[in-house]
Amino acid sequence: FPEILSNPKLVLVQGTLNVVMKQNVTLSCLSQAGSPPFRYTLFKHNQQVSAVNRSDLTPALFTLPISSASDVGEYKCKAECNNSSGGKYSNSLNFTLIEPISKPVLSSPTSQAKKGQNVTLSCFSENGSLPITYLFFKGKQNISPQKTMQKREAAVIFLFIDSLSDFGTYKCKANNSFPNNTKYSNSFNFTLAAEDRNRSQHLIISLGLILLLLIIGFALAIPFFIIPLYKASE
Repeated sequence: FPEILSNPKLVLVQGTLNVVMKQNVTLSCLSQAGSPPFRYTLFKHNQQVSAVNRSDLTPALFTLPISSASDVGEYKCKAECNNSSGGKYSNSLNFTLIEPISKPVLSSPTSQAKKGQNVTLSCFSENGSLPITYLFFKGKQNISPQKTMQKREAAVIFLFIDSLSDFGTYKCKANNSFPNNTKYSNSFNFTLAAEDRNRSQHLIISLGLILLLLIIGFALAIPFFIIPLYKASE
């Protein structure tokens, strides 16, 4: 008796489901049961892409060049043999196009801050496949856990300006699933607000004046106190 045709299995044998432009992927379609000859047809969204005939139980191979965004999406294959009615369909494989990210932009609502103030930094890549992962740095040291954004929106961190050392150079980096595609942002510096800068300048001037007065006082004390004491000790 002729063997009943089984549902074919569609398998990825070369490449990945996350594809980049100008990449080739190869699919295999095979029914484990049925009476040869077989006809295998590959479909993308119910539209025929290619067809292969097989006279035995060997898989049909389909090579797909990814040359545009229209080449990604859901694929299925259909198996038919002489004793099947209408054929049987496989599982589906869904390809997603991944694109490189653009250089992220690091920004803040304010570029001036004073000690004791809370500020924010945001990092955003306008282009690139989601999700995108961001990491913030001050100098060469990271200052936050990784932030993975599933939507096209900026990653934001909150900073507390506690001392003058918090006015250093900040950067962020971004990457996604596109291979070897880490991008670093522009540099961003907070500057000391004018009122704090003036206060710091006044403090420095005051300390300088106090030190100068101490030096002058010490110099004046030498002929009146220190020299007589030295002579008396002789």
